[in-house]
Amino acid sequence: MTGFRIMAAVLLSGLMAPAYTRVYGKTVKALFLGNSYTYTNNLPQTIAGLALSAGDTLIYDTNTPGGYTLQQHCTNSTTLSLIAAGDWDYVILQEQSQLPSFPDEQVETEVYPYAKRLDSLVKVYNECAKTVFYVTWGRKNGDAMNCDIFPPVCTYEGMDSLLQLRYSIMADSNKALLSPVANVWRSIRTDHPEIELYAADESHPSSEGTFAAACSFYSLLFDKDPSASGFSGTIAEADADIIKHTAKSVVYDSLDRWSEFYPSVTAAFGFTIADGTVLFNNLSENAVAYTWYFGDGNTSIDSSPEHTYGSTGSYEVMLVAQHCSDSDTMTQVIAITTLDIIGVNTAGTIRLYPNPAYTELYIEAPDKIEEVTVSDISGRVIVRYTATGNKLSPVRIEHLSPGTYIVRAAGKTAVFTGRFVKK
Repeated sequence: MTGFRIMAAVLLSGLMAPAYTRVYGKTVKALFLGNSYTYTNNLPQTIAGLALSAGDTLIYDTNTPGGYTLQQHCTNSTTLSLIAAGDWDYVILQEQSQLPSFPDEQVETEVYPYAKRLDSLVKVYNECAKTVFYVTWGRKNGDAMNCDIFPPVCTYEGMDSLLQLRYSIMADSNKALLSPVANVWRSIRTDHPEIELYAADESHPSSEGTFAAACSFYSLLFDKDPSASGFSGTIAEADADIIKHTAKSVVYDSLDRWSEFYPSVTAAFGFTIADGTVLFNNLSENAVAYTWYFGDGNTSIDSSPEHTYGSTGSYEVMLVAQHCSDSDTMTQVIAITTLDIIGVNTAGTIRLYPNPAYTELYIEAPDKIEEVTVSDISGRVIVRYTATGNKLSPVRIEHLSPGTYIVRAAGKTAVFTGRFVKK
């Protein structure tokens, strides 16, 4: 079934919304692509209710035709249009309830390629969206329809374990997140068998089962403890509290586990110091934007900048690495003990051409120089030679690997620096 993009602050499952006290919270935009397991009891709207009661907002859209597979979603015009609309924070993919538990060769041809195709489309149209695989549960007493053909699905435990495994493989191969609804269900089945998670068909979720799924998604999408939400939906408050605390234990308390396949942003850097100038080597992972704070009031957005300090002392340098809404920060204290080794100005620049360079590099300085060094971005000296004059014979660089290099030219009265790119 296809829905409209809905803001949680406006509608709550068609019911009169409680008079919650609004506080500043988080807004998440999510697209749900699945089938009746998502549509039954309106899972997205139940997540929205949990969010709203905690001051958060879920804006969502859905396409959930009954019995639909990921393969069918790959050619469904509504699905493709919703993905192409972009601007999603998360796109949730839910496969047909039995298919991922079937034999390996069948899953490899009927499931994995279409999970990959949908995830690829998400990345094309939604640069910052994260794909989430909705880990559905085993049927209450196993899959009787396919038991004779494939005995591992004859029991709940066998079918459920296969579903958890196959969804983990999908998340791993697509660098995606997992919403471990099946894990939450299993914990509730084990510790609180009095809570009925299944509808009468022993396959679809009851209201309690949908609430358990919603608590899992709320933990993952909002990075928040579901037990802090005052929303119980249509189920008994006592059961809702048990379900929320179970989801907290299984999902919220182990968020790193459910995001282990997604490439997280890590900020890291090294540096070398030469005459009061610091050459920074950016070692961050999975980031595309950087902001440097040098501790003296100056900043930079270069990937691996160099910075010259005006006085000696200790400076706390901070790097903020970012990719879309994900970021990480690293700080290091850098001690500047001397501004230059010969007591002269180091603020001058050197002319390097061509830049980028391929086989030869020409160096032209504002004043006479006596020594030239070429270092890689980590500060390791690759070339060192003596020189005279301010316009030098070309330096042979065909042996250098492609990358960015630092040139330092020192004379009697000044030290000049510059940077070039070797192609």
